[in-house]
Amino acid sequence: MEILYKDENIIVIVKPVGLDSESEVPKALCEEFGSDSEFFTLHRLDKNVGGVMIYAKNKKTTATLSKAIQDGKMVKEYLAMVHGTPPESGVLEDLLFKDSRKNKVFVVKRQRAGVKKAKLEYRRLSEGEESLVHIRLYTGRSHQIRVQFASRGYPLVGDHKYGSRSELNAPMLFSHKITFPYMGKEVSFEAAPDWVSEG
Repeated sequence: MEILYKDENIIVIVKPVGLDSESEVPKALCEEFGSDSEFFTLHRLDKNVGGVMIYAKNKKTTATLSKAIQDGKMVKEYLAMVHGTPPESGVLEDLLFKDSRKNKVFVVKRQRAGVKKAKLEYRRLSEGEESLVHIRLYTGRSHQIRVQFASRGYPLVGDHKYGSRSELNAPMLFSHKITFPYMGKEVSFEAAPDWVSEG
């Protein structure tokens, strides 16, 4: 597992596809750094999605960074490859409902119990049968990016749950950059997936 940064309070890693961010990643970190180490989950990524993640190493830092997330001060940016060519840029706002039995999220028309507002902003970086988009999340809903693009006819490449017919077995979605207040200043950590060419 690639480590981007670590100190006595946090560790920033690039989560590989296939590891559960809430159980398997902390377990793998404990195996690497010793069983007396503790790693607290601050945010989640779907198991079949990789990218930059931050874990706290003590309860005080967990509380501080959890509050930053609640206050909207942790900015999460993603890269995704979608089918088709979406408009050059836009803000997507929807009401989402998660069917926990099916582990699937749906866009719905009206507010009711279990429905949550979802908002993201995106810009297109390339275009064609498959287009690369940069996404800035404003809300962190389950499967949010995947369902918001799929509902507009641009499912993520490899995301069979939401309509992709690609031969890939995981969605082309990557947690690209996280920015947050830490130790009195704003810090950012970023990485790029291997399916994005540099330059």
